[in-house]
Amino acid sequence: MPAGSEALTQARKEEIVNACAALYETMGFREITLNDIGKRTSFTRTSIYNYFHTKEEIFLALLQREHEAWAEDLEAILRGHETLCAAAFADAFARTLEKRERMLKLMCMNLYDMEGNSRLENLAAFKVAYARTKDAVAACLRKFFPQMGEAGVETFVYILFPFLFGIYPYTTTTEKQKAAMEMARVSVVPHTIYEIARSLVGKLLPAD
Repeated sequence: MPAGSEALTQARKEEIVNACAALYETMGFREITLNDIGKRTSFTRTSIYNYFHTKEEIFLALLQREHEAWAEDLEAILRGHETLCAAAFADAFARTLEKRERMLKLMCMNLYDMEGNSRLENLAAFKVAYARTKDAVAACLRKFFPQMGEAGVETFVYILFPFLFGIYPYTTTTEKQKAAMEMARVSVVPHTIYEIARSLVGKLLPAD
């Protein structure tokens, strides 16, 4: 790690992650290189290695940031309401997820590559953020739906989180995929992240 303040180190990490996020808007995970990311930073490309050893570590840091932002939104729901009915909670929850399309895309398409090519300490930092989102979901359920009990909360969490890995493909279809579906005569019914998340959460919650 280069000499300098912790604030500078964090600022440079953020700059690298921001560059990666910008490229990911228009390029695929496998297309993006460290050279591409370096060209979008204010310092030399080789300096990236002082902060991240692989492209996958940068993407993992981006995914960690997405989870931290999602956890903050969930925690805001927890703090902002004393009670919520099932419909209101399903709506609020789905609104938090529709803001996290990048998170869902990374989870769906690139998680194993990121985890497999990142150092253990980076992976552990991501797991802390991931656990925070699970804890935030569980805390909301315990507060707003105490009748679920711990077994019900655990069941909800273990249905929800695997489900998150599959939302992105059902809400985002490329032109090539659309053409293939048309050729195969398979109908495409468009759905949004909000619609799918709200439907699932509404079905998992106890009736009012």
